[in-house]
Amino acid sequence: MARLTLEQLPAALLGGLRSTYLISGDEPLLVAEAGDAIRAAARTAGFSERTVFFVDRSFDWDELRTATQSMSLFAERRIIELRLPTGKPDKGAAQLTALAENPPPDILTLVLAGKLDKKASDAAWVQAFAQRGCWLPLWPVAAAALPGWLGVRAKRAGAALEPGVAELIAERVEGNLLAAAQEVDKLALLSLGTSISRELVLRSVGDSSRYDVFQLAEAASAGDAGRALRILLGLKSEGVEPTLILWALVRELRGLWQATERNRLRSSARGSGWNQASTPSAAALARARGLPLAQLLADAARADRIVKGLAAGDTWTALTGLTATLAGALQPVRVSGRVAS
Repeated sequence: MARLTLEQLPAALLGGLRSTYLISGDEPLLVAEAGDAIRAAARTAGFSERTVFFVDRSFDWDELRTATQSMSLFAERRIIELRLPTGKPDKGAAQLTALAENPPPDILTLVLAGKLDKKASDAAWVQAFAQRGCWLPLWPVAAAALPGWLGVRAKRAGAALEPGVAELIAERVEGNLLAAAQEVDKLALLSLGTSISRELVLRSVGDSSRYDVFQLAEAASAGDAGRALRILLGLKSEGVEPTLILWALVRELRGLWQATERNRLRSSARGSGWNQASTPSAAALARARGLPLAQLLADAARADRIVKGLAAGDTWTALTGLTATLAGALQPVRVSGRVAS
C-alpha cells in the first residue's frame, strides 16, 4: 500500500510515477504543494496536457469517462485532475475505483479531496488508490510542531532562524500555514543571507492570524484561555462589532447547554433556539458538564445589556470576563438579576 506523508513524497516521485494519486486534507497550503510536486514530476516525465474537473452535485461523471477513454488530439501523455472538496464522489465512486484498478494508458489521474473521515477513508475507491496508486492523507500542522515546521521552511528558503524566532512567528500567525509560509519567504529575503532575528520579525511580520468570532468561541469553549483572549484582543483592534462577538459566544454556550441536555432535547422539536446553537468541538464537550452554563448564560445576558447601553459597565470588560470565564481562567461571579440604572 502506497500511503505516504508529504515528507516522503519527493523521494517517492524520484523513484517513478504512479498512475493514480489521491491527496486528501483540509489544509489548503499542504494539499496545493503536494499537488504541485506531482504535477512537476509528471511534466518532467512528458505529461504535457492537463484537464481539470471540479466535482460538485451537478457534475456529470460521463465527462470524466469520456476524457479517460478518448485519445488525446496530439497523442500526448495527460493529467486528469479532479477537485473533490467533499471527499464523497457518490455515484462516481465506482468510476474512480476502476481508474485506480485499471488505469488508462498515458493518463495520470490526480484527485484532490477534502479531509476524509474514518468512514470515507474505508471507501473502496480510496483503498483502490492507496493499494494500486498513491494516497497522501495530509493533516494540519499541530501547534506544538509549528516552530519545527517553520525551521524546515526557513532552511528550504535559504535562511536560518535565531533561537525563539520560530515560536514568535508561530504565535503571531495563529496556526495559519499560508501566512506562516509567506512570512518565512519574506523574512528570508529581508535577512539578506543572515539569520532571521527576533528584531527583524517584530519589524516586518504583520498580524496574519485571520481572527474571527468563531475562532474566539471555539478557543474559549475548549478551555484555551490564552488563545481566546489573544483573539478577542485582535478582534477589538480590527474594529469587529461587540454585538457580533457576543452572538458567537452565546451561540457556543447554547451549543454546550444543548449537548448536556441531549436526552431531553431529543424528544423536543428543534426550534429556532436549536438552530442558533453551535456544534461544540470534542475538547469543548469534554469540559461541558463542569462549566457553570446557567451562570455563563446569565453573564451573557448582562453583557448584552451593557453592549446595548441598558446597564452600567464597559463593553470590552464584559466580553473579556465572559470569554475568560468560559475558558476557565476566571470563576463566575454571581450577580443579582437587577438592571443597574
